[in-house]
Amino acid sequence: MFAARQVSNRGGRDEAEKPFWISFADLMTALMVMFLIVMGVALLAVTKDGKKHEDEITKILERFEEAAKRHKGITVDKDRQVINFGERAQFAFGDWRLNADQEEVIRKFVPEIVALANEELGKSILKRIVVEGYTDKKGTYLSNLNLSLQRSQRVVCSLFATTGPSLLSKAQKEDARSLFFVGGYSFNAAKDTAEESRRVEMRLEFLGIGERRASPPVSDGNFGDCALR
Repeated sequence: MFAARQVSNRGGRDEAEKPFWISFADLMTALMVMFLIVMGVALLAVTKDGKKHEDEITKILERFEEAAKRHKGITVDKDRQVINFGERAQFAFGDWRLNADQEEVIRKFVPEIVALANEELGKSILKRIVVEGYTDKKGTYLSNLNLSLQRSQRVVCSLFATTGPSLLSKAQKEDARSLFFVGGYSFNAAKDTAEESRRVEMRLEFLGIGERRASPPVSDGNFGDCALR
C-alpha cells in the first residue's frame, strides 16, 4: 500500500511538469522563428541599402565623367575612381611647380567638382577628394615621397591663388578648403613613361552607408599664403 502511494505520487509529479516543458519548447521555437524573421528583414534592408549606395556612386562618377568631357585632356577612371589631368598637368623632372596654363586648367575644372559636390547627390555620397601627386621611378624613395607631396600641395595652392586667370570665387575657395585634401604617392602606380608618371590625380572618396559628410570648418576668409614658391 505504501509502495502504491509512491508510484502514484511520482506519476502526479511527472504530469505536473509536462505542461511546463512543452510550453518552454514552444517558447524557444517561437523565439527562433522571430529571430529568423528579424535577421531576414535586416539582411534585406542591408542589401537594399548597399545596392542604392553602389548606384549612387556609379551615378556621380558618370556626372564627373560628363563634366570632364567639357575639358580637353581631363578624364575620369571610374574603376579607380580618380580624375586624371594627363598631359594638362604634368610636371618637369624633379620639379613640383605648375606653369600658369596648367594652373588655369585645374582652376577651370575645380568649379565643376565643387558644383557636383554641392548637389543633393554629391552631399549624400561624396566624402572628400584627395589630390595625389606622383613621380617617376628615378631618385630615392624618400626624396620622391617629398616631391610627390609638394606636387599635391602645389595643385591645392593653385586653387587659392589671388592672381592669374580663372580665379575661384571666395565661396568656391571655402568649398575647396573643406573638400580637398593633400596626399602623396611617390612612384607607386607609375605609368609607361617617366613623363606620364609625373602627374597629378584627384581621387574621389565616398561616404559609407549611413555616414554623413563632416560639417565644413568655421572660416574667417583668410586662406593664407602658399609655402611653396
